[in-house]
Amino acid sequence: MAKARIGLVGLAVMGANLALNIAEKGFPVAVHNRTTQRIDDLMAAAGDLAANLVPAQTPEALVAALAKPRAIILMVKAGAAVDAVIGQLAPLLDPGDILIDAGNANFHDTRRREKALADQGLSFIGMGVSGGEEGARHGPSIMVGGKPESYAVIRDIVEAIAARYKGDPCAAHLGPDGAGHFVKTVHNGIEYADMQMIAEVYGLLRDGEHRNPADIGKLFAEWNGGPLHSYLVEISAKVLAAKDAATGNPMVEMILDKAGQKGTGRWSVIEALGLGQSASTIEAAVGARSWSALKPARLAGAEILAAAEPSGREAHAVLDGDLERALLAAKIVAYAQGFALLDAASQEYGWDLDLARIAEIWREGCIIRSAMLDDMARAARDGLPHGQLIFAPEFAQKLSAASNALRRTVAAAALKGLPVPAFSAALAYFDTMRRGRGTTDLIQAQRDFFGAHGFERIDGGAGHHGPWGGKRTG
Repeated sequence: MAKARIGLVGLAVMGANLALNIAEKGFPVAVHNRTTQRIDDLMAAAGDLAANLVPAQTPEALVAALAKPRAIILMVKAGAAVDAVIGQLAPLLDPGDILIDAGNANFHDTRRREKALADQGLSFIGMGVSGGEEGARHGPSIMVGGKPESYAVIRDIVEAIAARYKGDPCAAHLGPDGAGHFVKTVHNGIEYADMQMIAEVYGLLRDGEHRNPADIGKLFAEWNGGPLHSYLVEISAKVLAAKDAATGNPMVEMILDKAGQKGTGRWSVIEALGLGQSASTIEAAVGARSWSALKPARLAGAEILAAAEPSGREAHAVLDGDLERALLAAKIVAYAQGFALLDAASQEYGWDLDLARIAEIWREGCIIRSAMLDDMARAARDGLPHGQLIFAPEFAQKLSAASNALRRTVAAAALKGLPVPAFSAALAYFDTMRRGRGTTDLIQAQRDFFGAHGFERIDGGAGHHGPWGGKRTG
């Protein structure tokens, strides 16, 4: 048999489905897994596609099965497992061969690995893949970072297996070293915010308006036919309509309210803080997941803090139309904060990220695909005023039109005693960004009082101090 065009290590759900996707597009792919039973399972389940799969029981067999320059995709757990697989494969490879990490890696690790392997004459690509199991099998959104000449070797494969939006592959080389994995991290951060906002709508309707899951699901299905059309709204409607086979209850009511997280949301927040950016909607979503893990404490709090239950709980109805517009406004803010973070990182690391192209490759295949992304791509290509998506004419208009609905929603939630951290963060960001003069003049005065840090005056000049002189205490 001819040599395989590409290799793949790691045959869990994502890896196995990606291998089948590659094989289906006509590219022979050599597959390896540490637990070799998974290789046998994949071959048995592949059907006609098995003809394009080359089983490799060892790393040596994998390398031997590949045409040069060899290219191997790693679909293993982020962190130490990636380093372990690289440690196995690198000594078996020749200069010019390429290792491709397609997992949810921390981009700092990707930068480190790229440099270390370059010293050995090997190329390294950090490739963010979004779309879950279905996307891996039938077409994900793919975000690539690394040397352009390395990407050129696998570009035809990547574009063939990617999702398509009106014929355009949802895959692109975005920049050097960790650029692809950073973009994937921010994608996941926006995903956290979007999921949290949808859950907050669900909570307002369930706990504030006493609506059942099926009714709420129907509302989401209606919204999915309009400006809120997106994958997450679509699947939320389906989730809320589903029944538990064992009890006949709504499936969502049988699920413990403790959300998991794999780290990419936290990474988004950490990087935003490090770059001096606001990712407040993402931070609120990460915080909400962390609070959800405190189930015993929350159960205790339901009793200890019961006296704080607000009065007039039923007096502040939340209107469906307000919720729809509030969700639209908050989603725009979340995407805007994500794009601002991407732009800041691009400047910090010299990546020259194309925000319009990023929006374009998110239009299909990925978890945050949304009808708004086409408009966002166009706005980014036209140039974002002051680097802000919310200032682009179309989105400024949408936000202004929906802001009062967001305000009423947050107010009603507060009066009902219902938490909406992501909505609240979005509203605070909106209100902050529409005020020409904020309140940090007082903060600068405080800093100067206790630390002689100095401040800029509105009539010019920096390094000024206030008249508090000897009253400073530290």
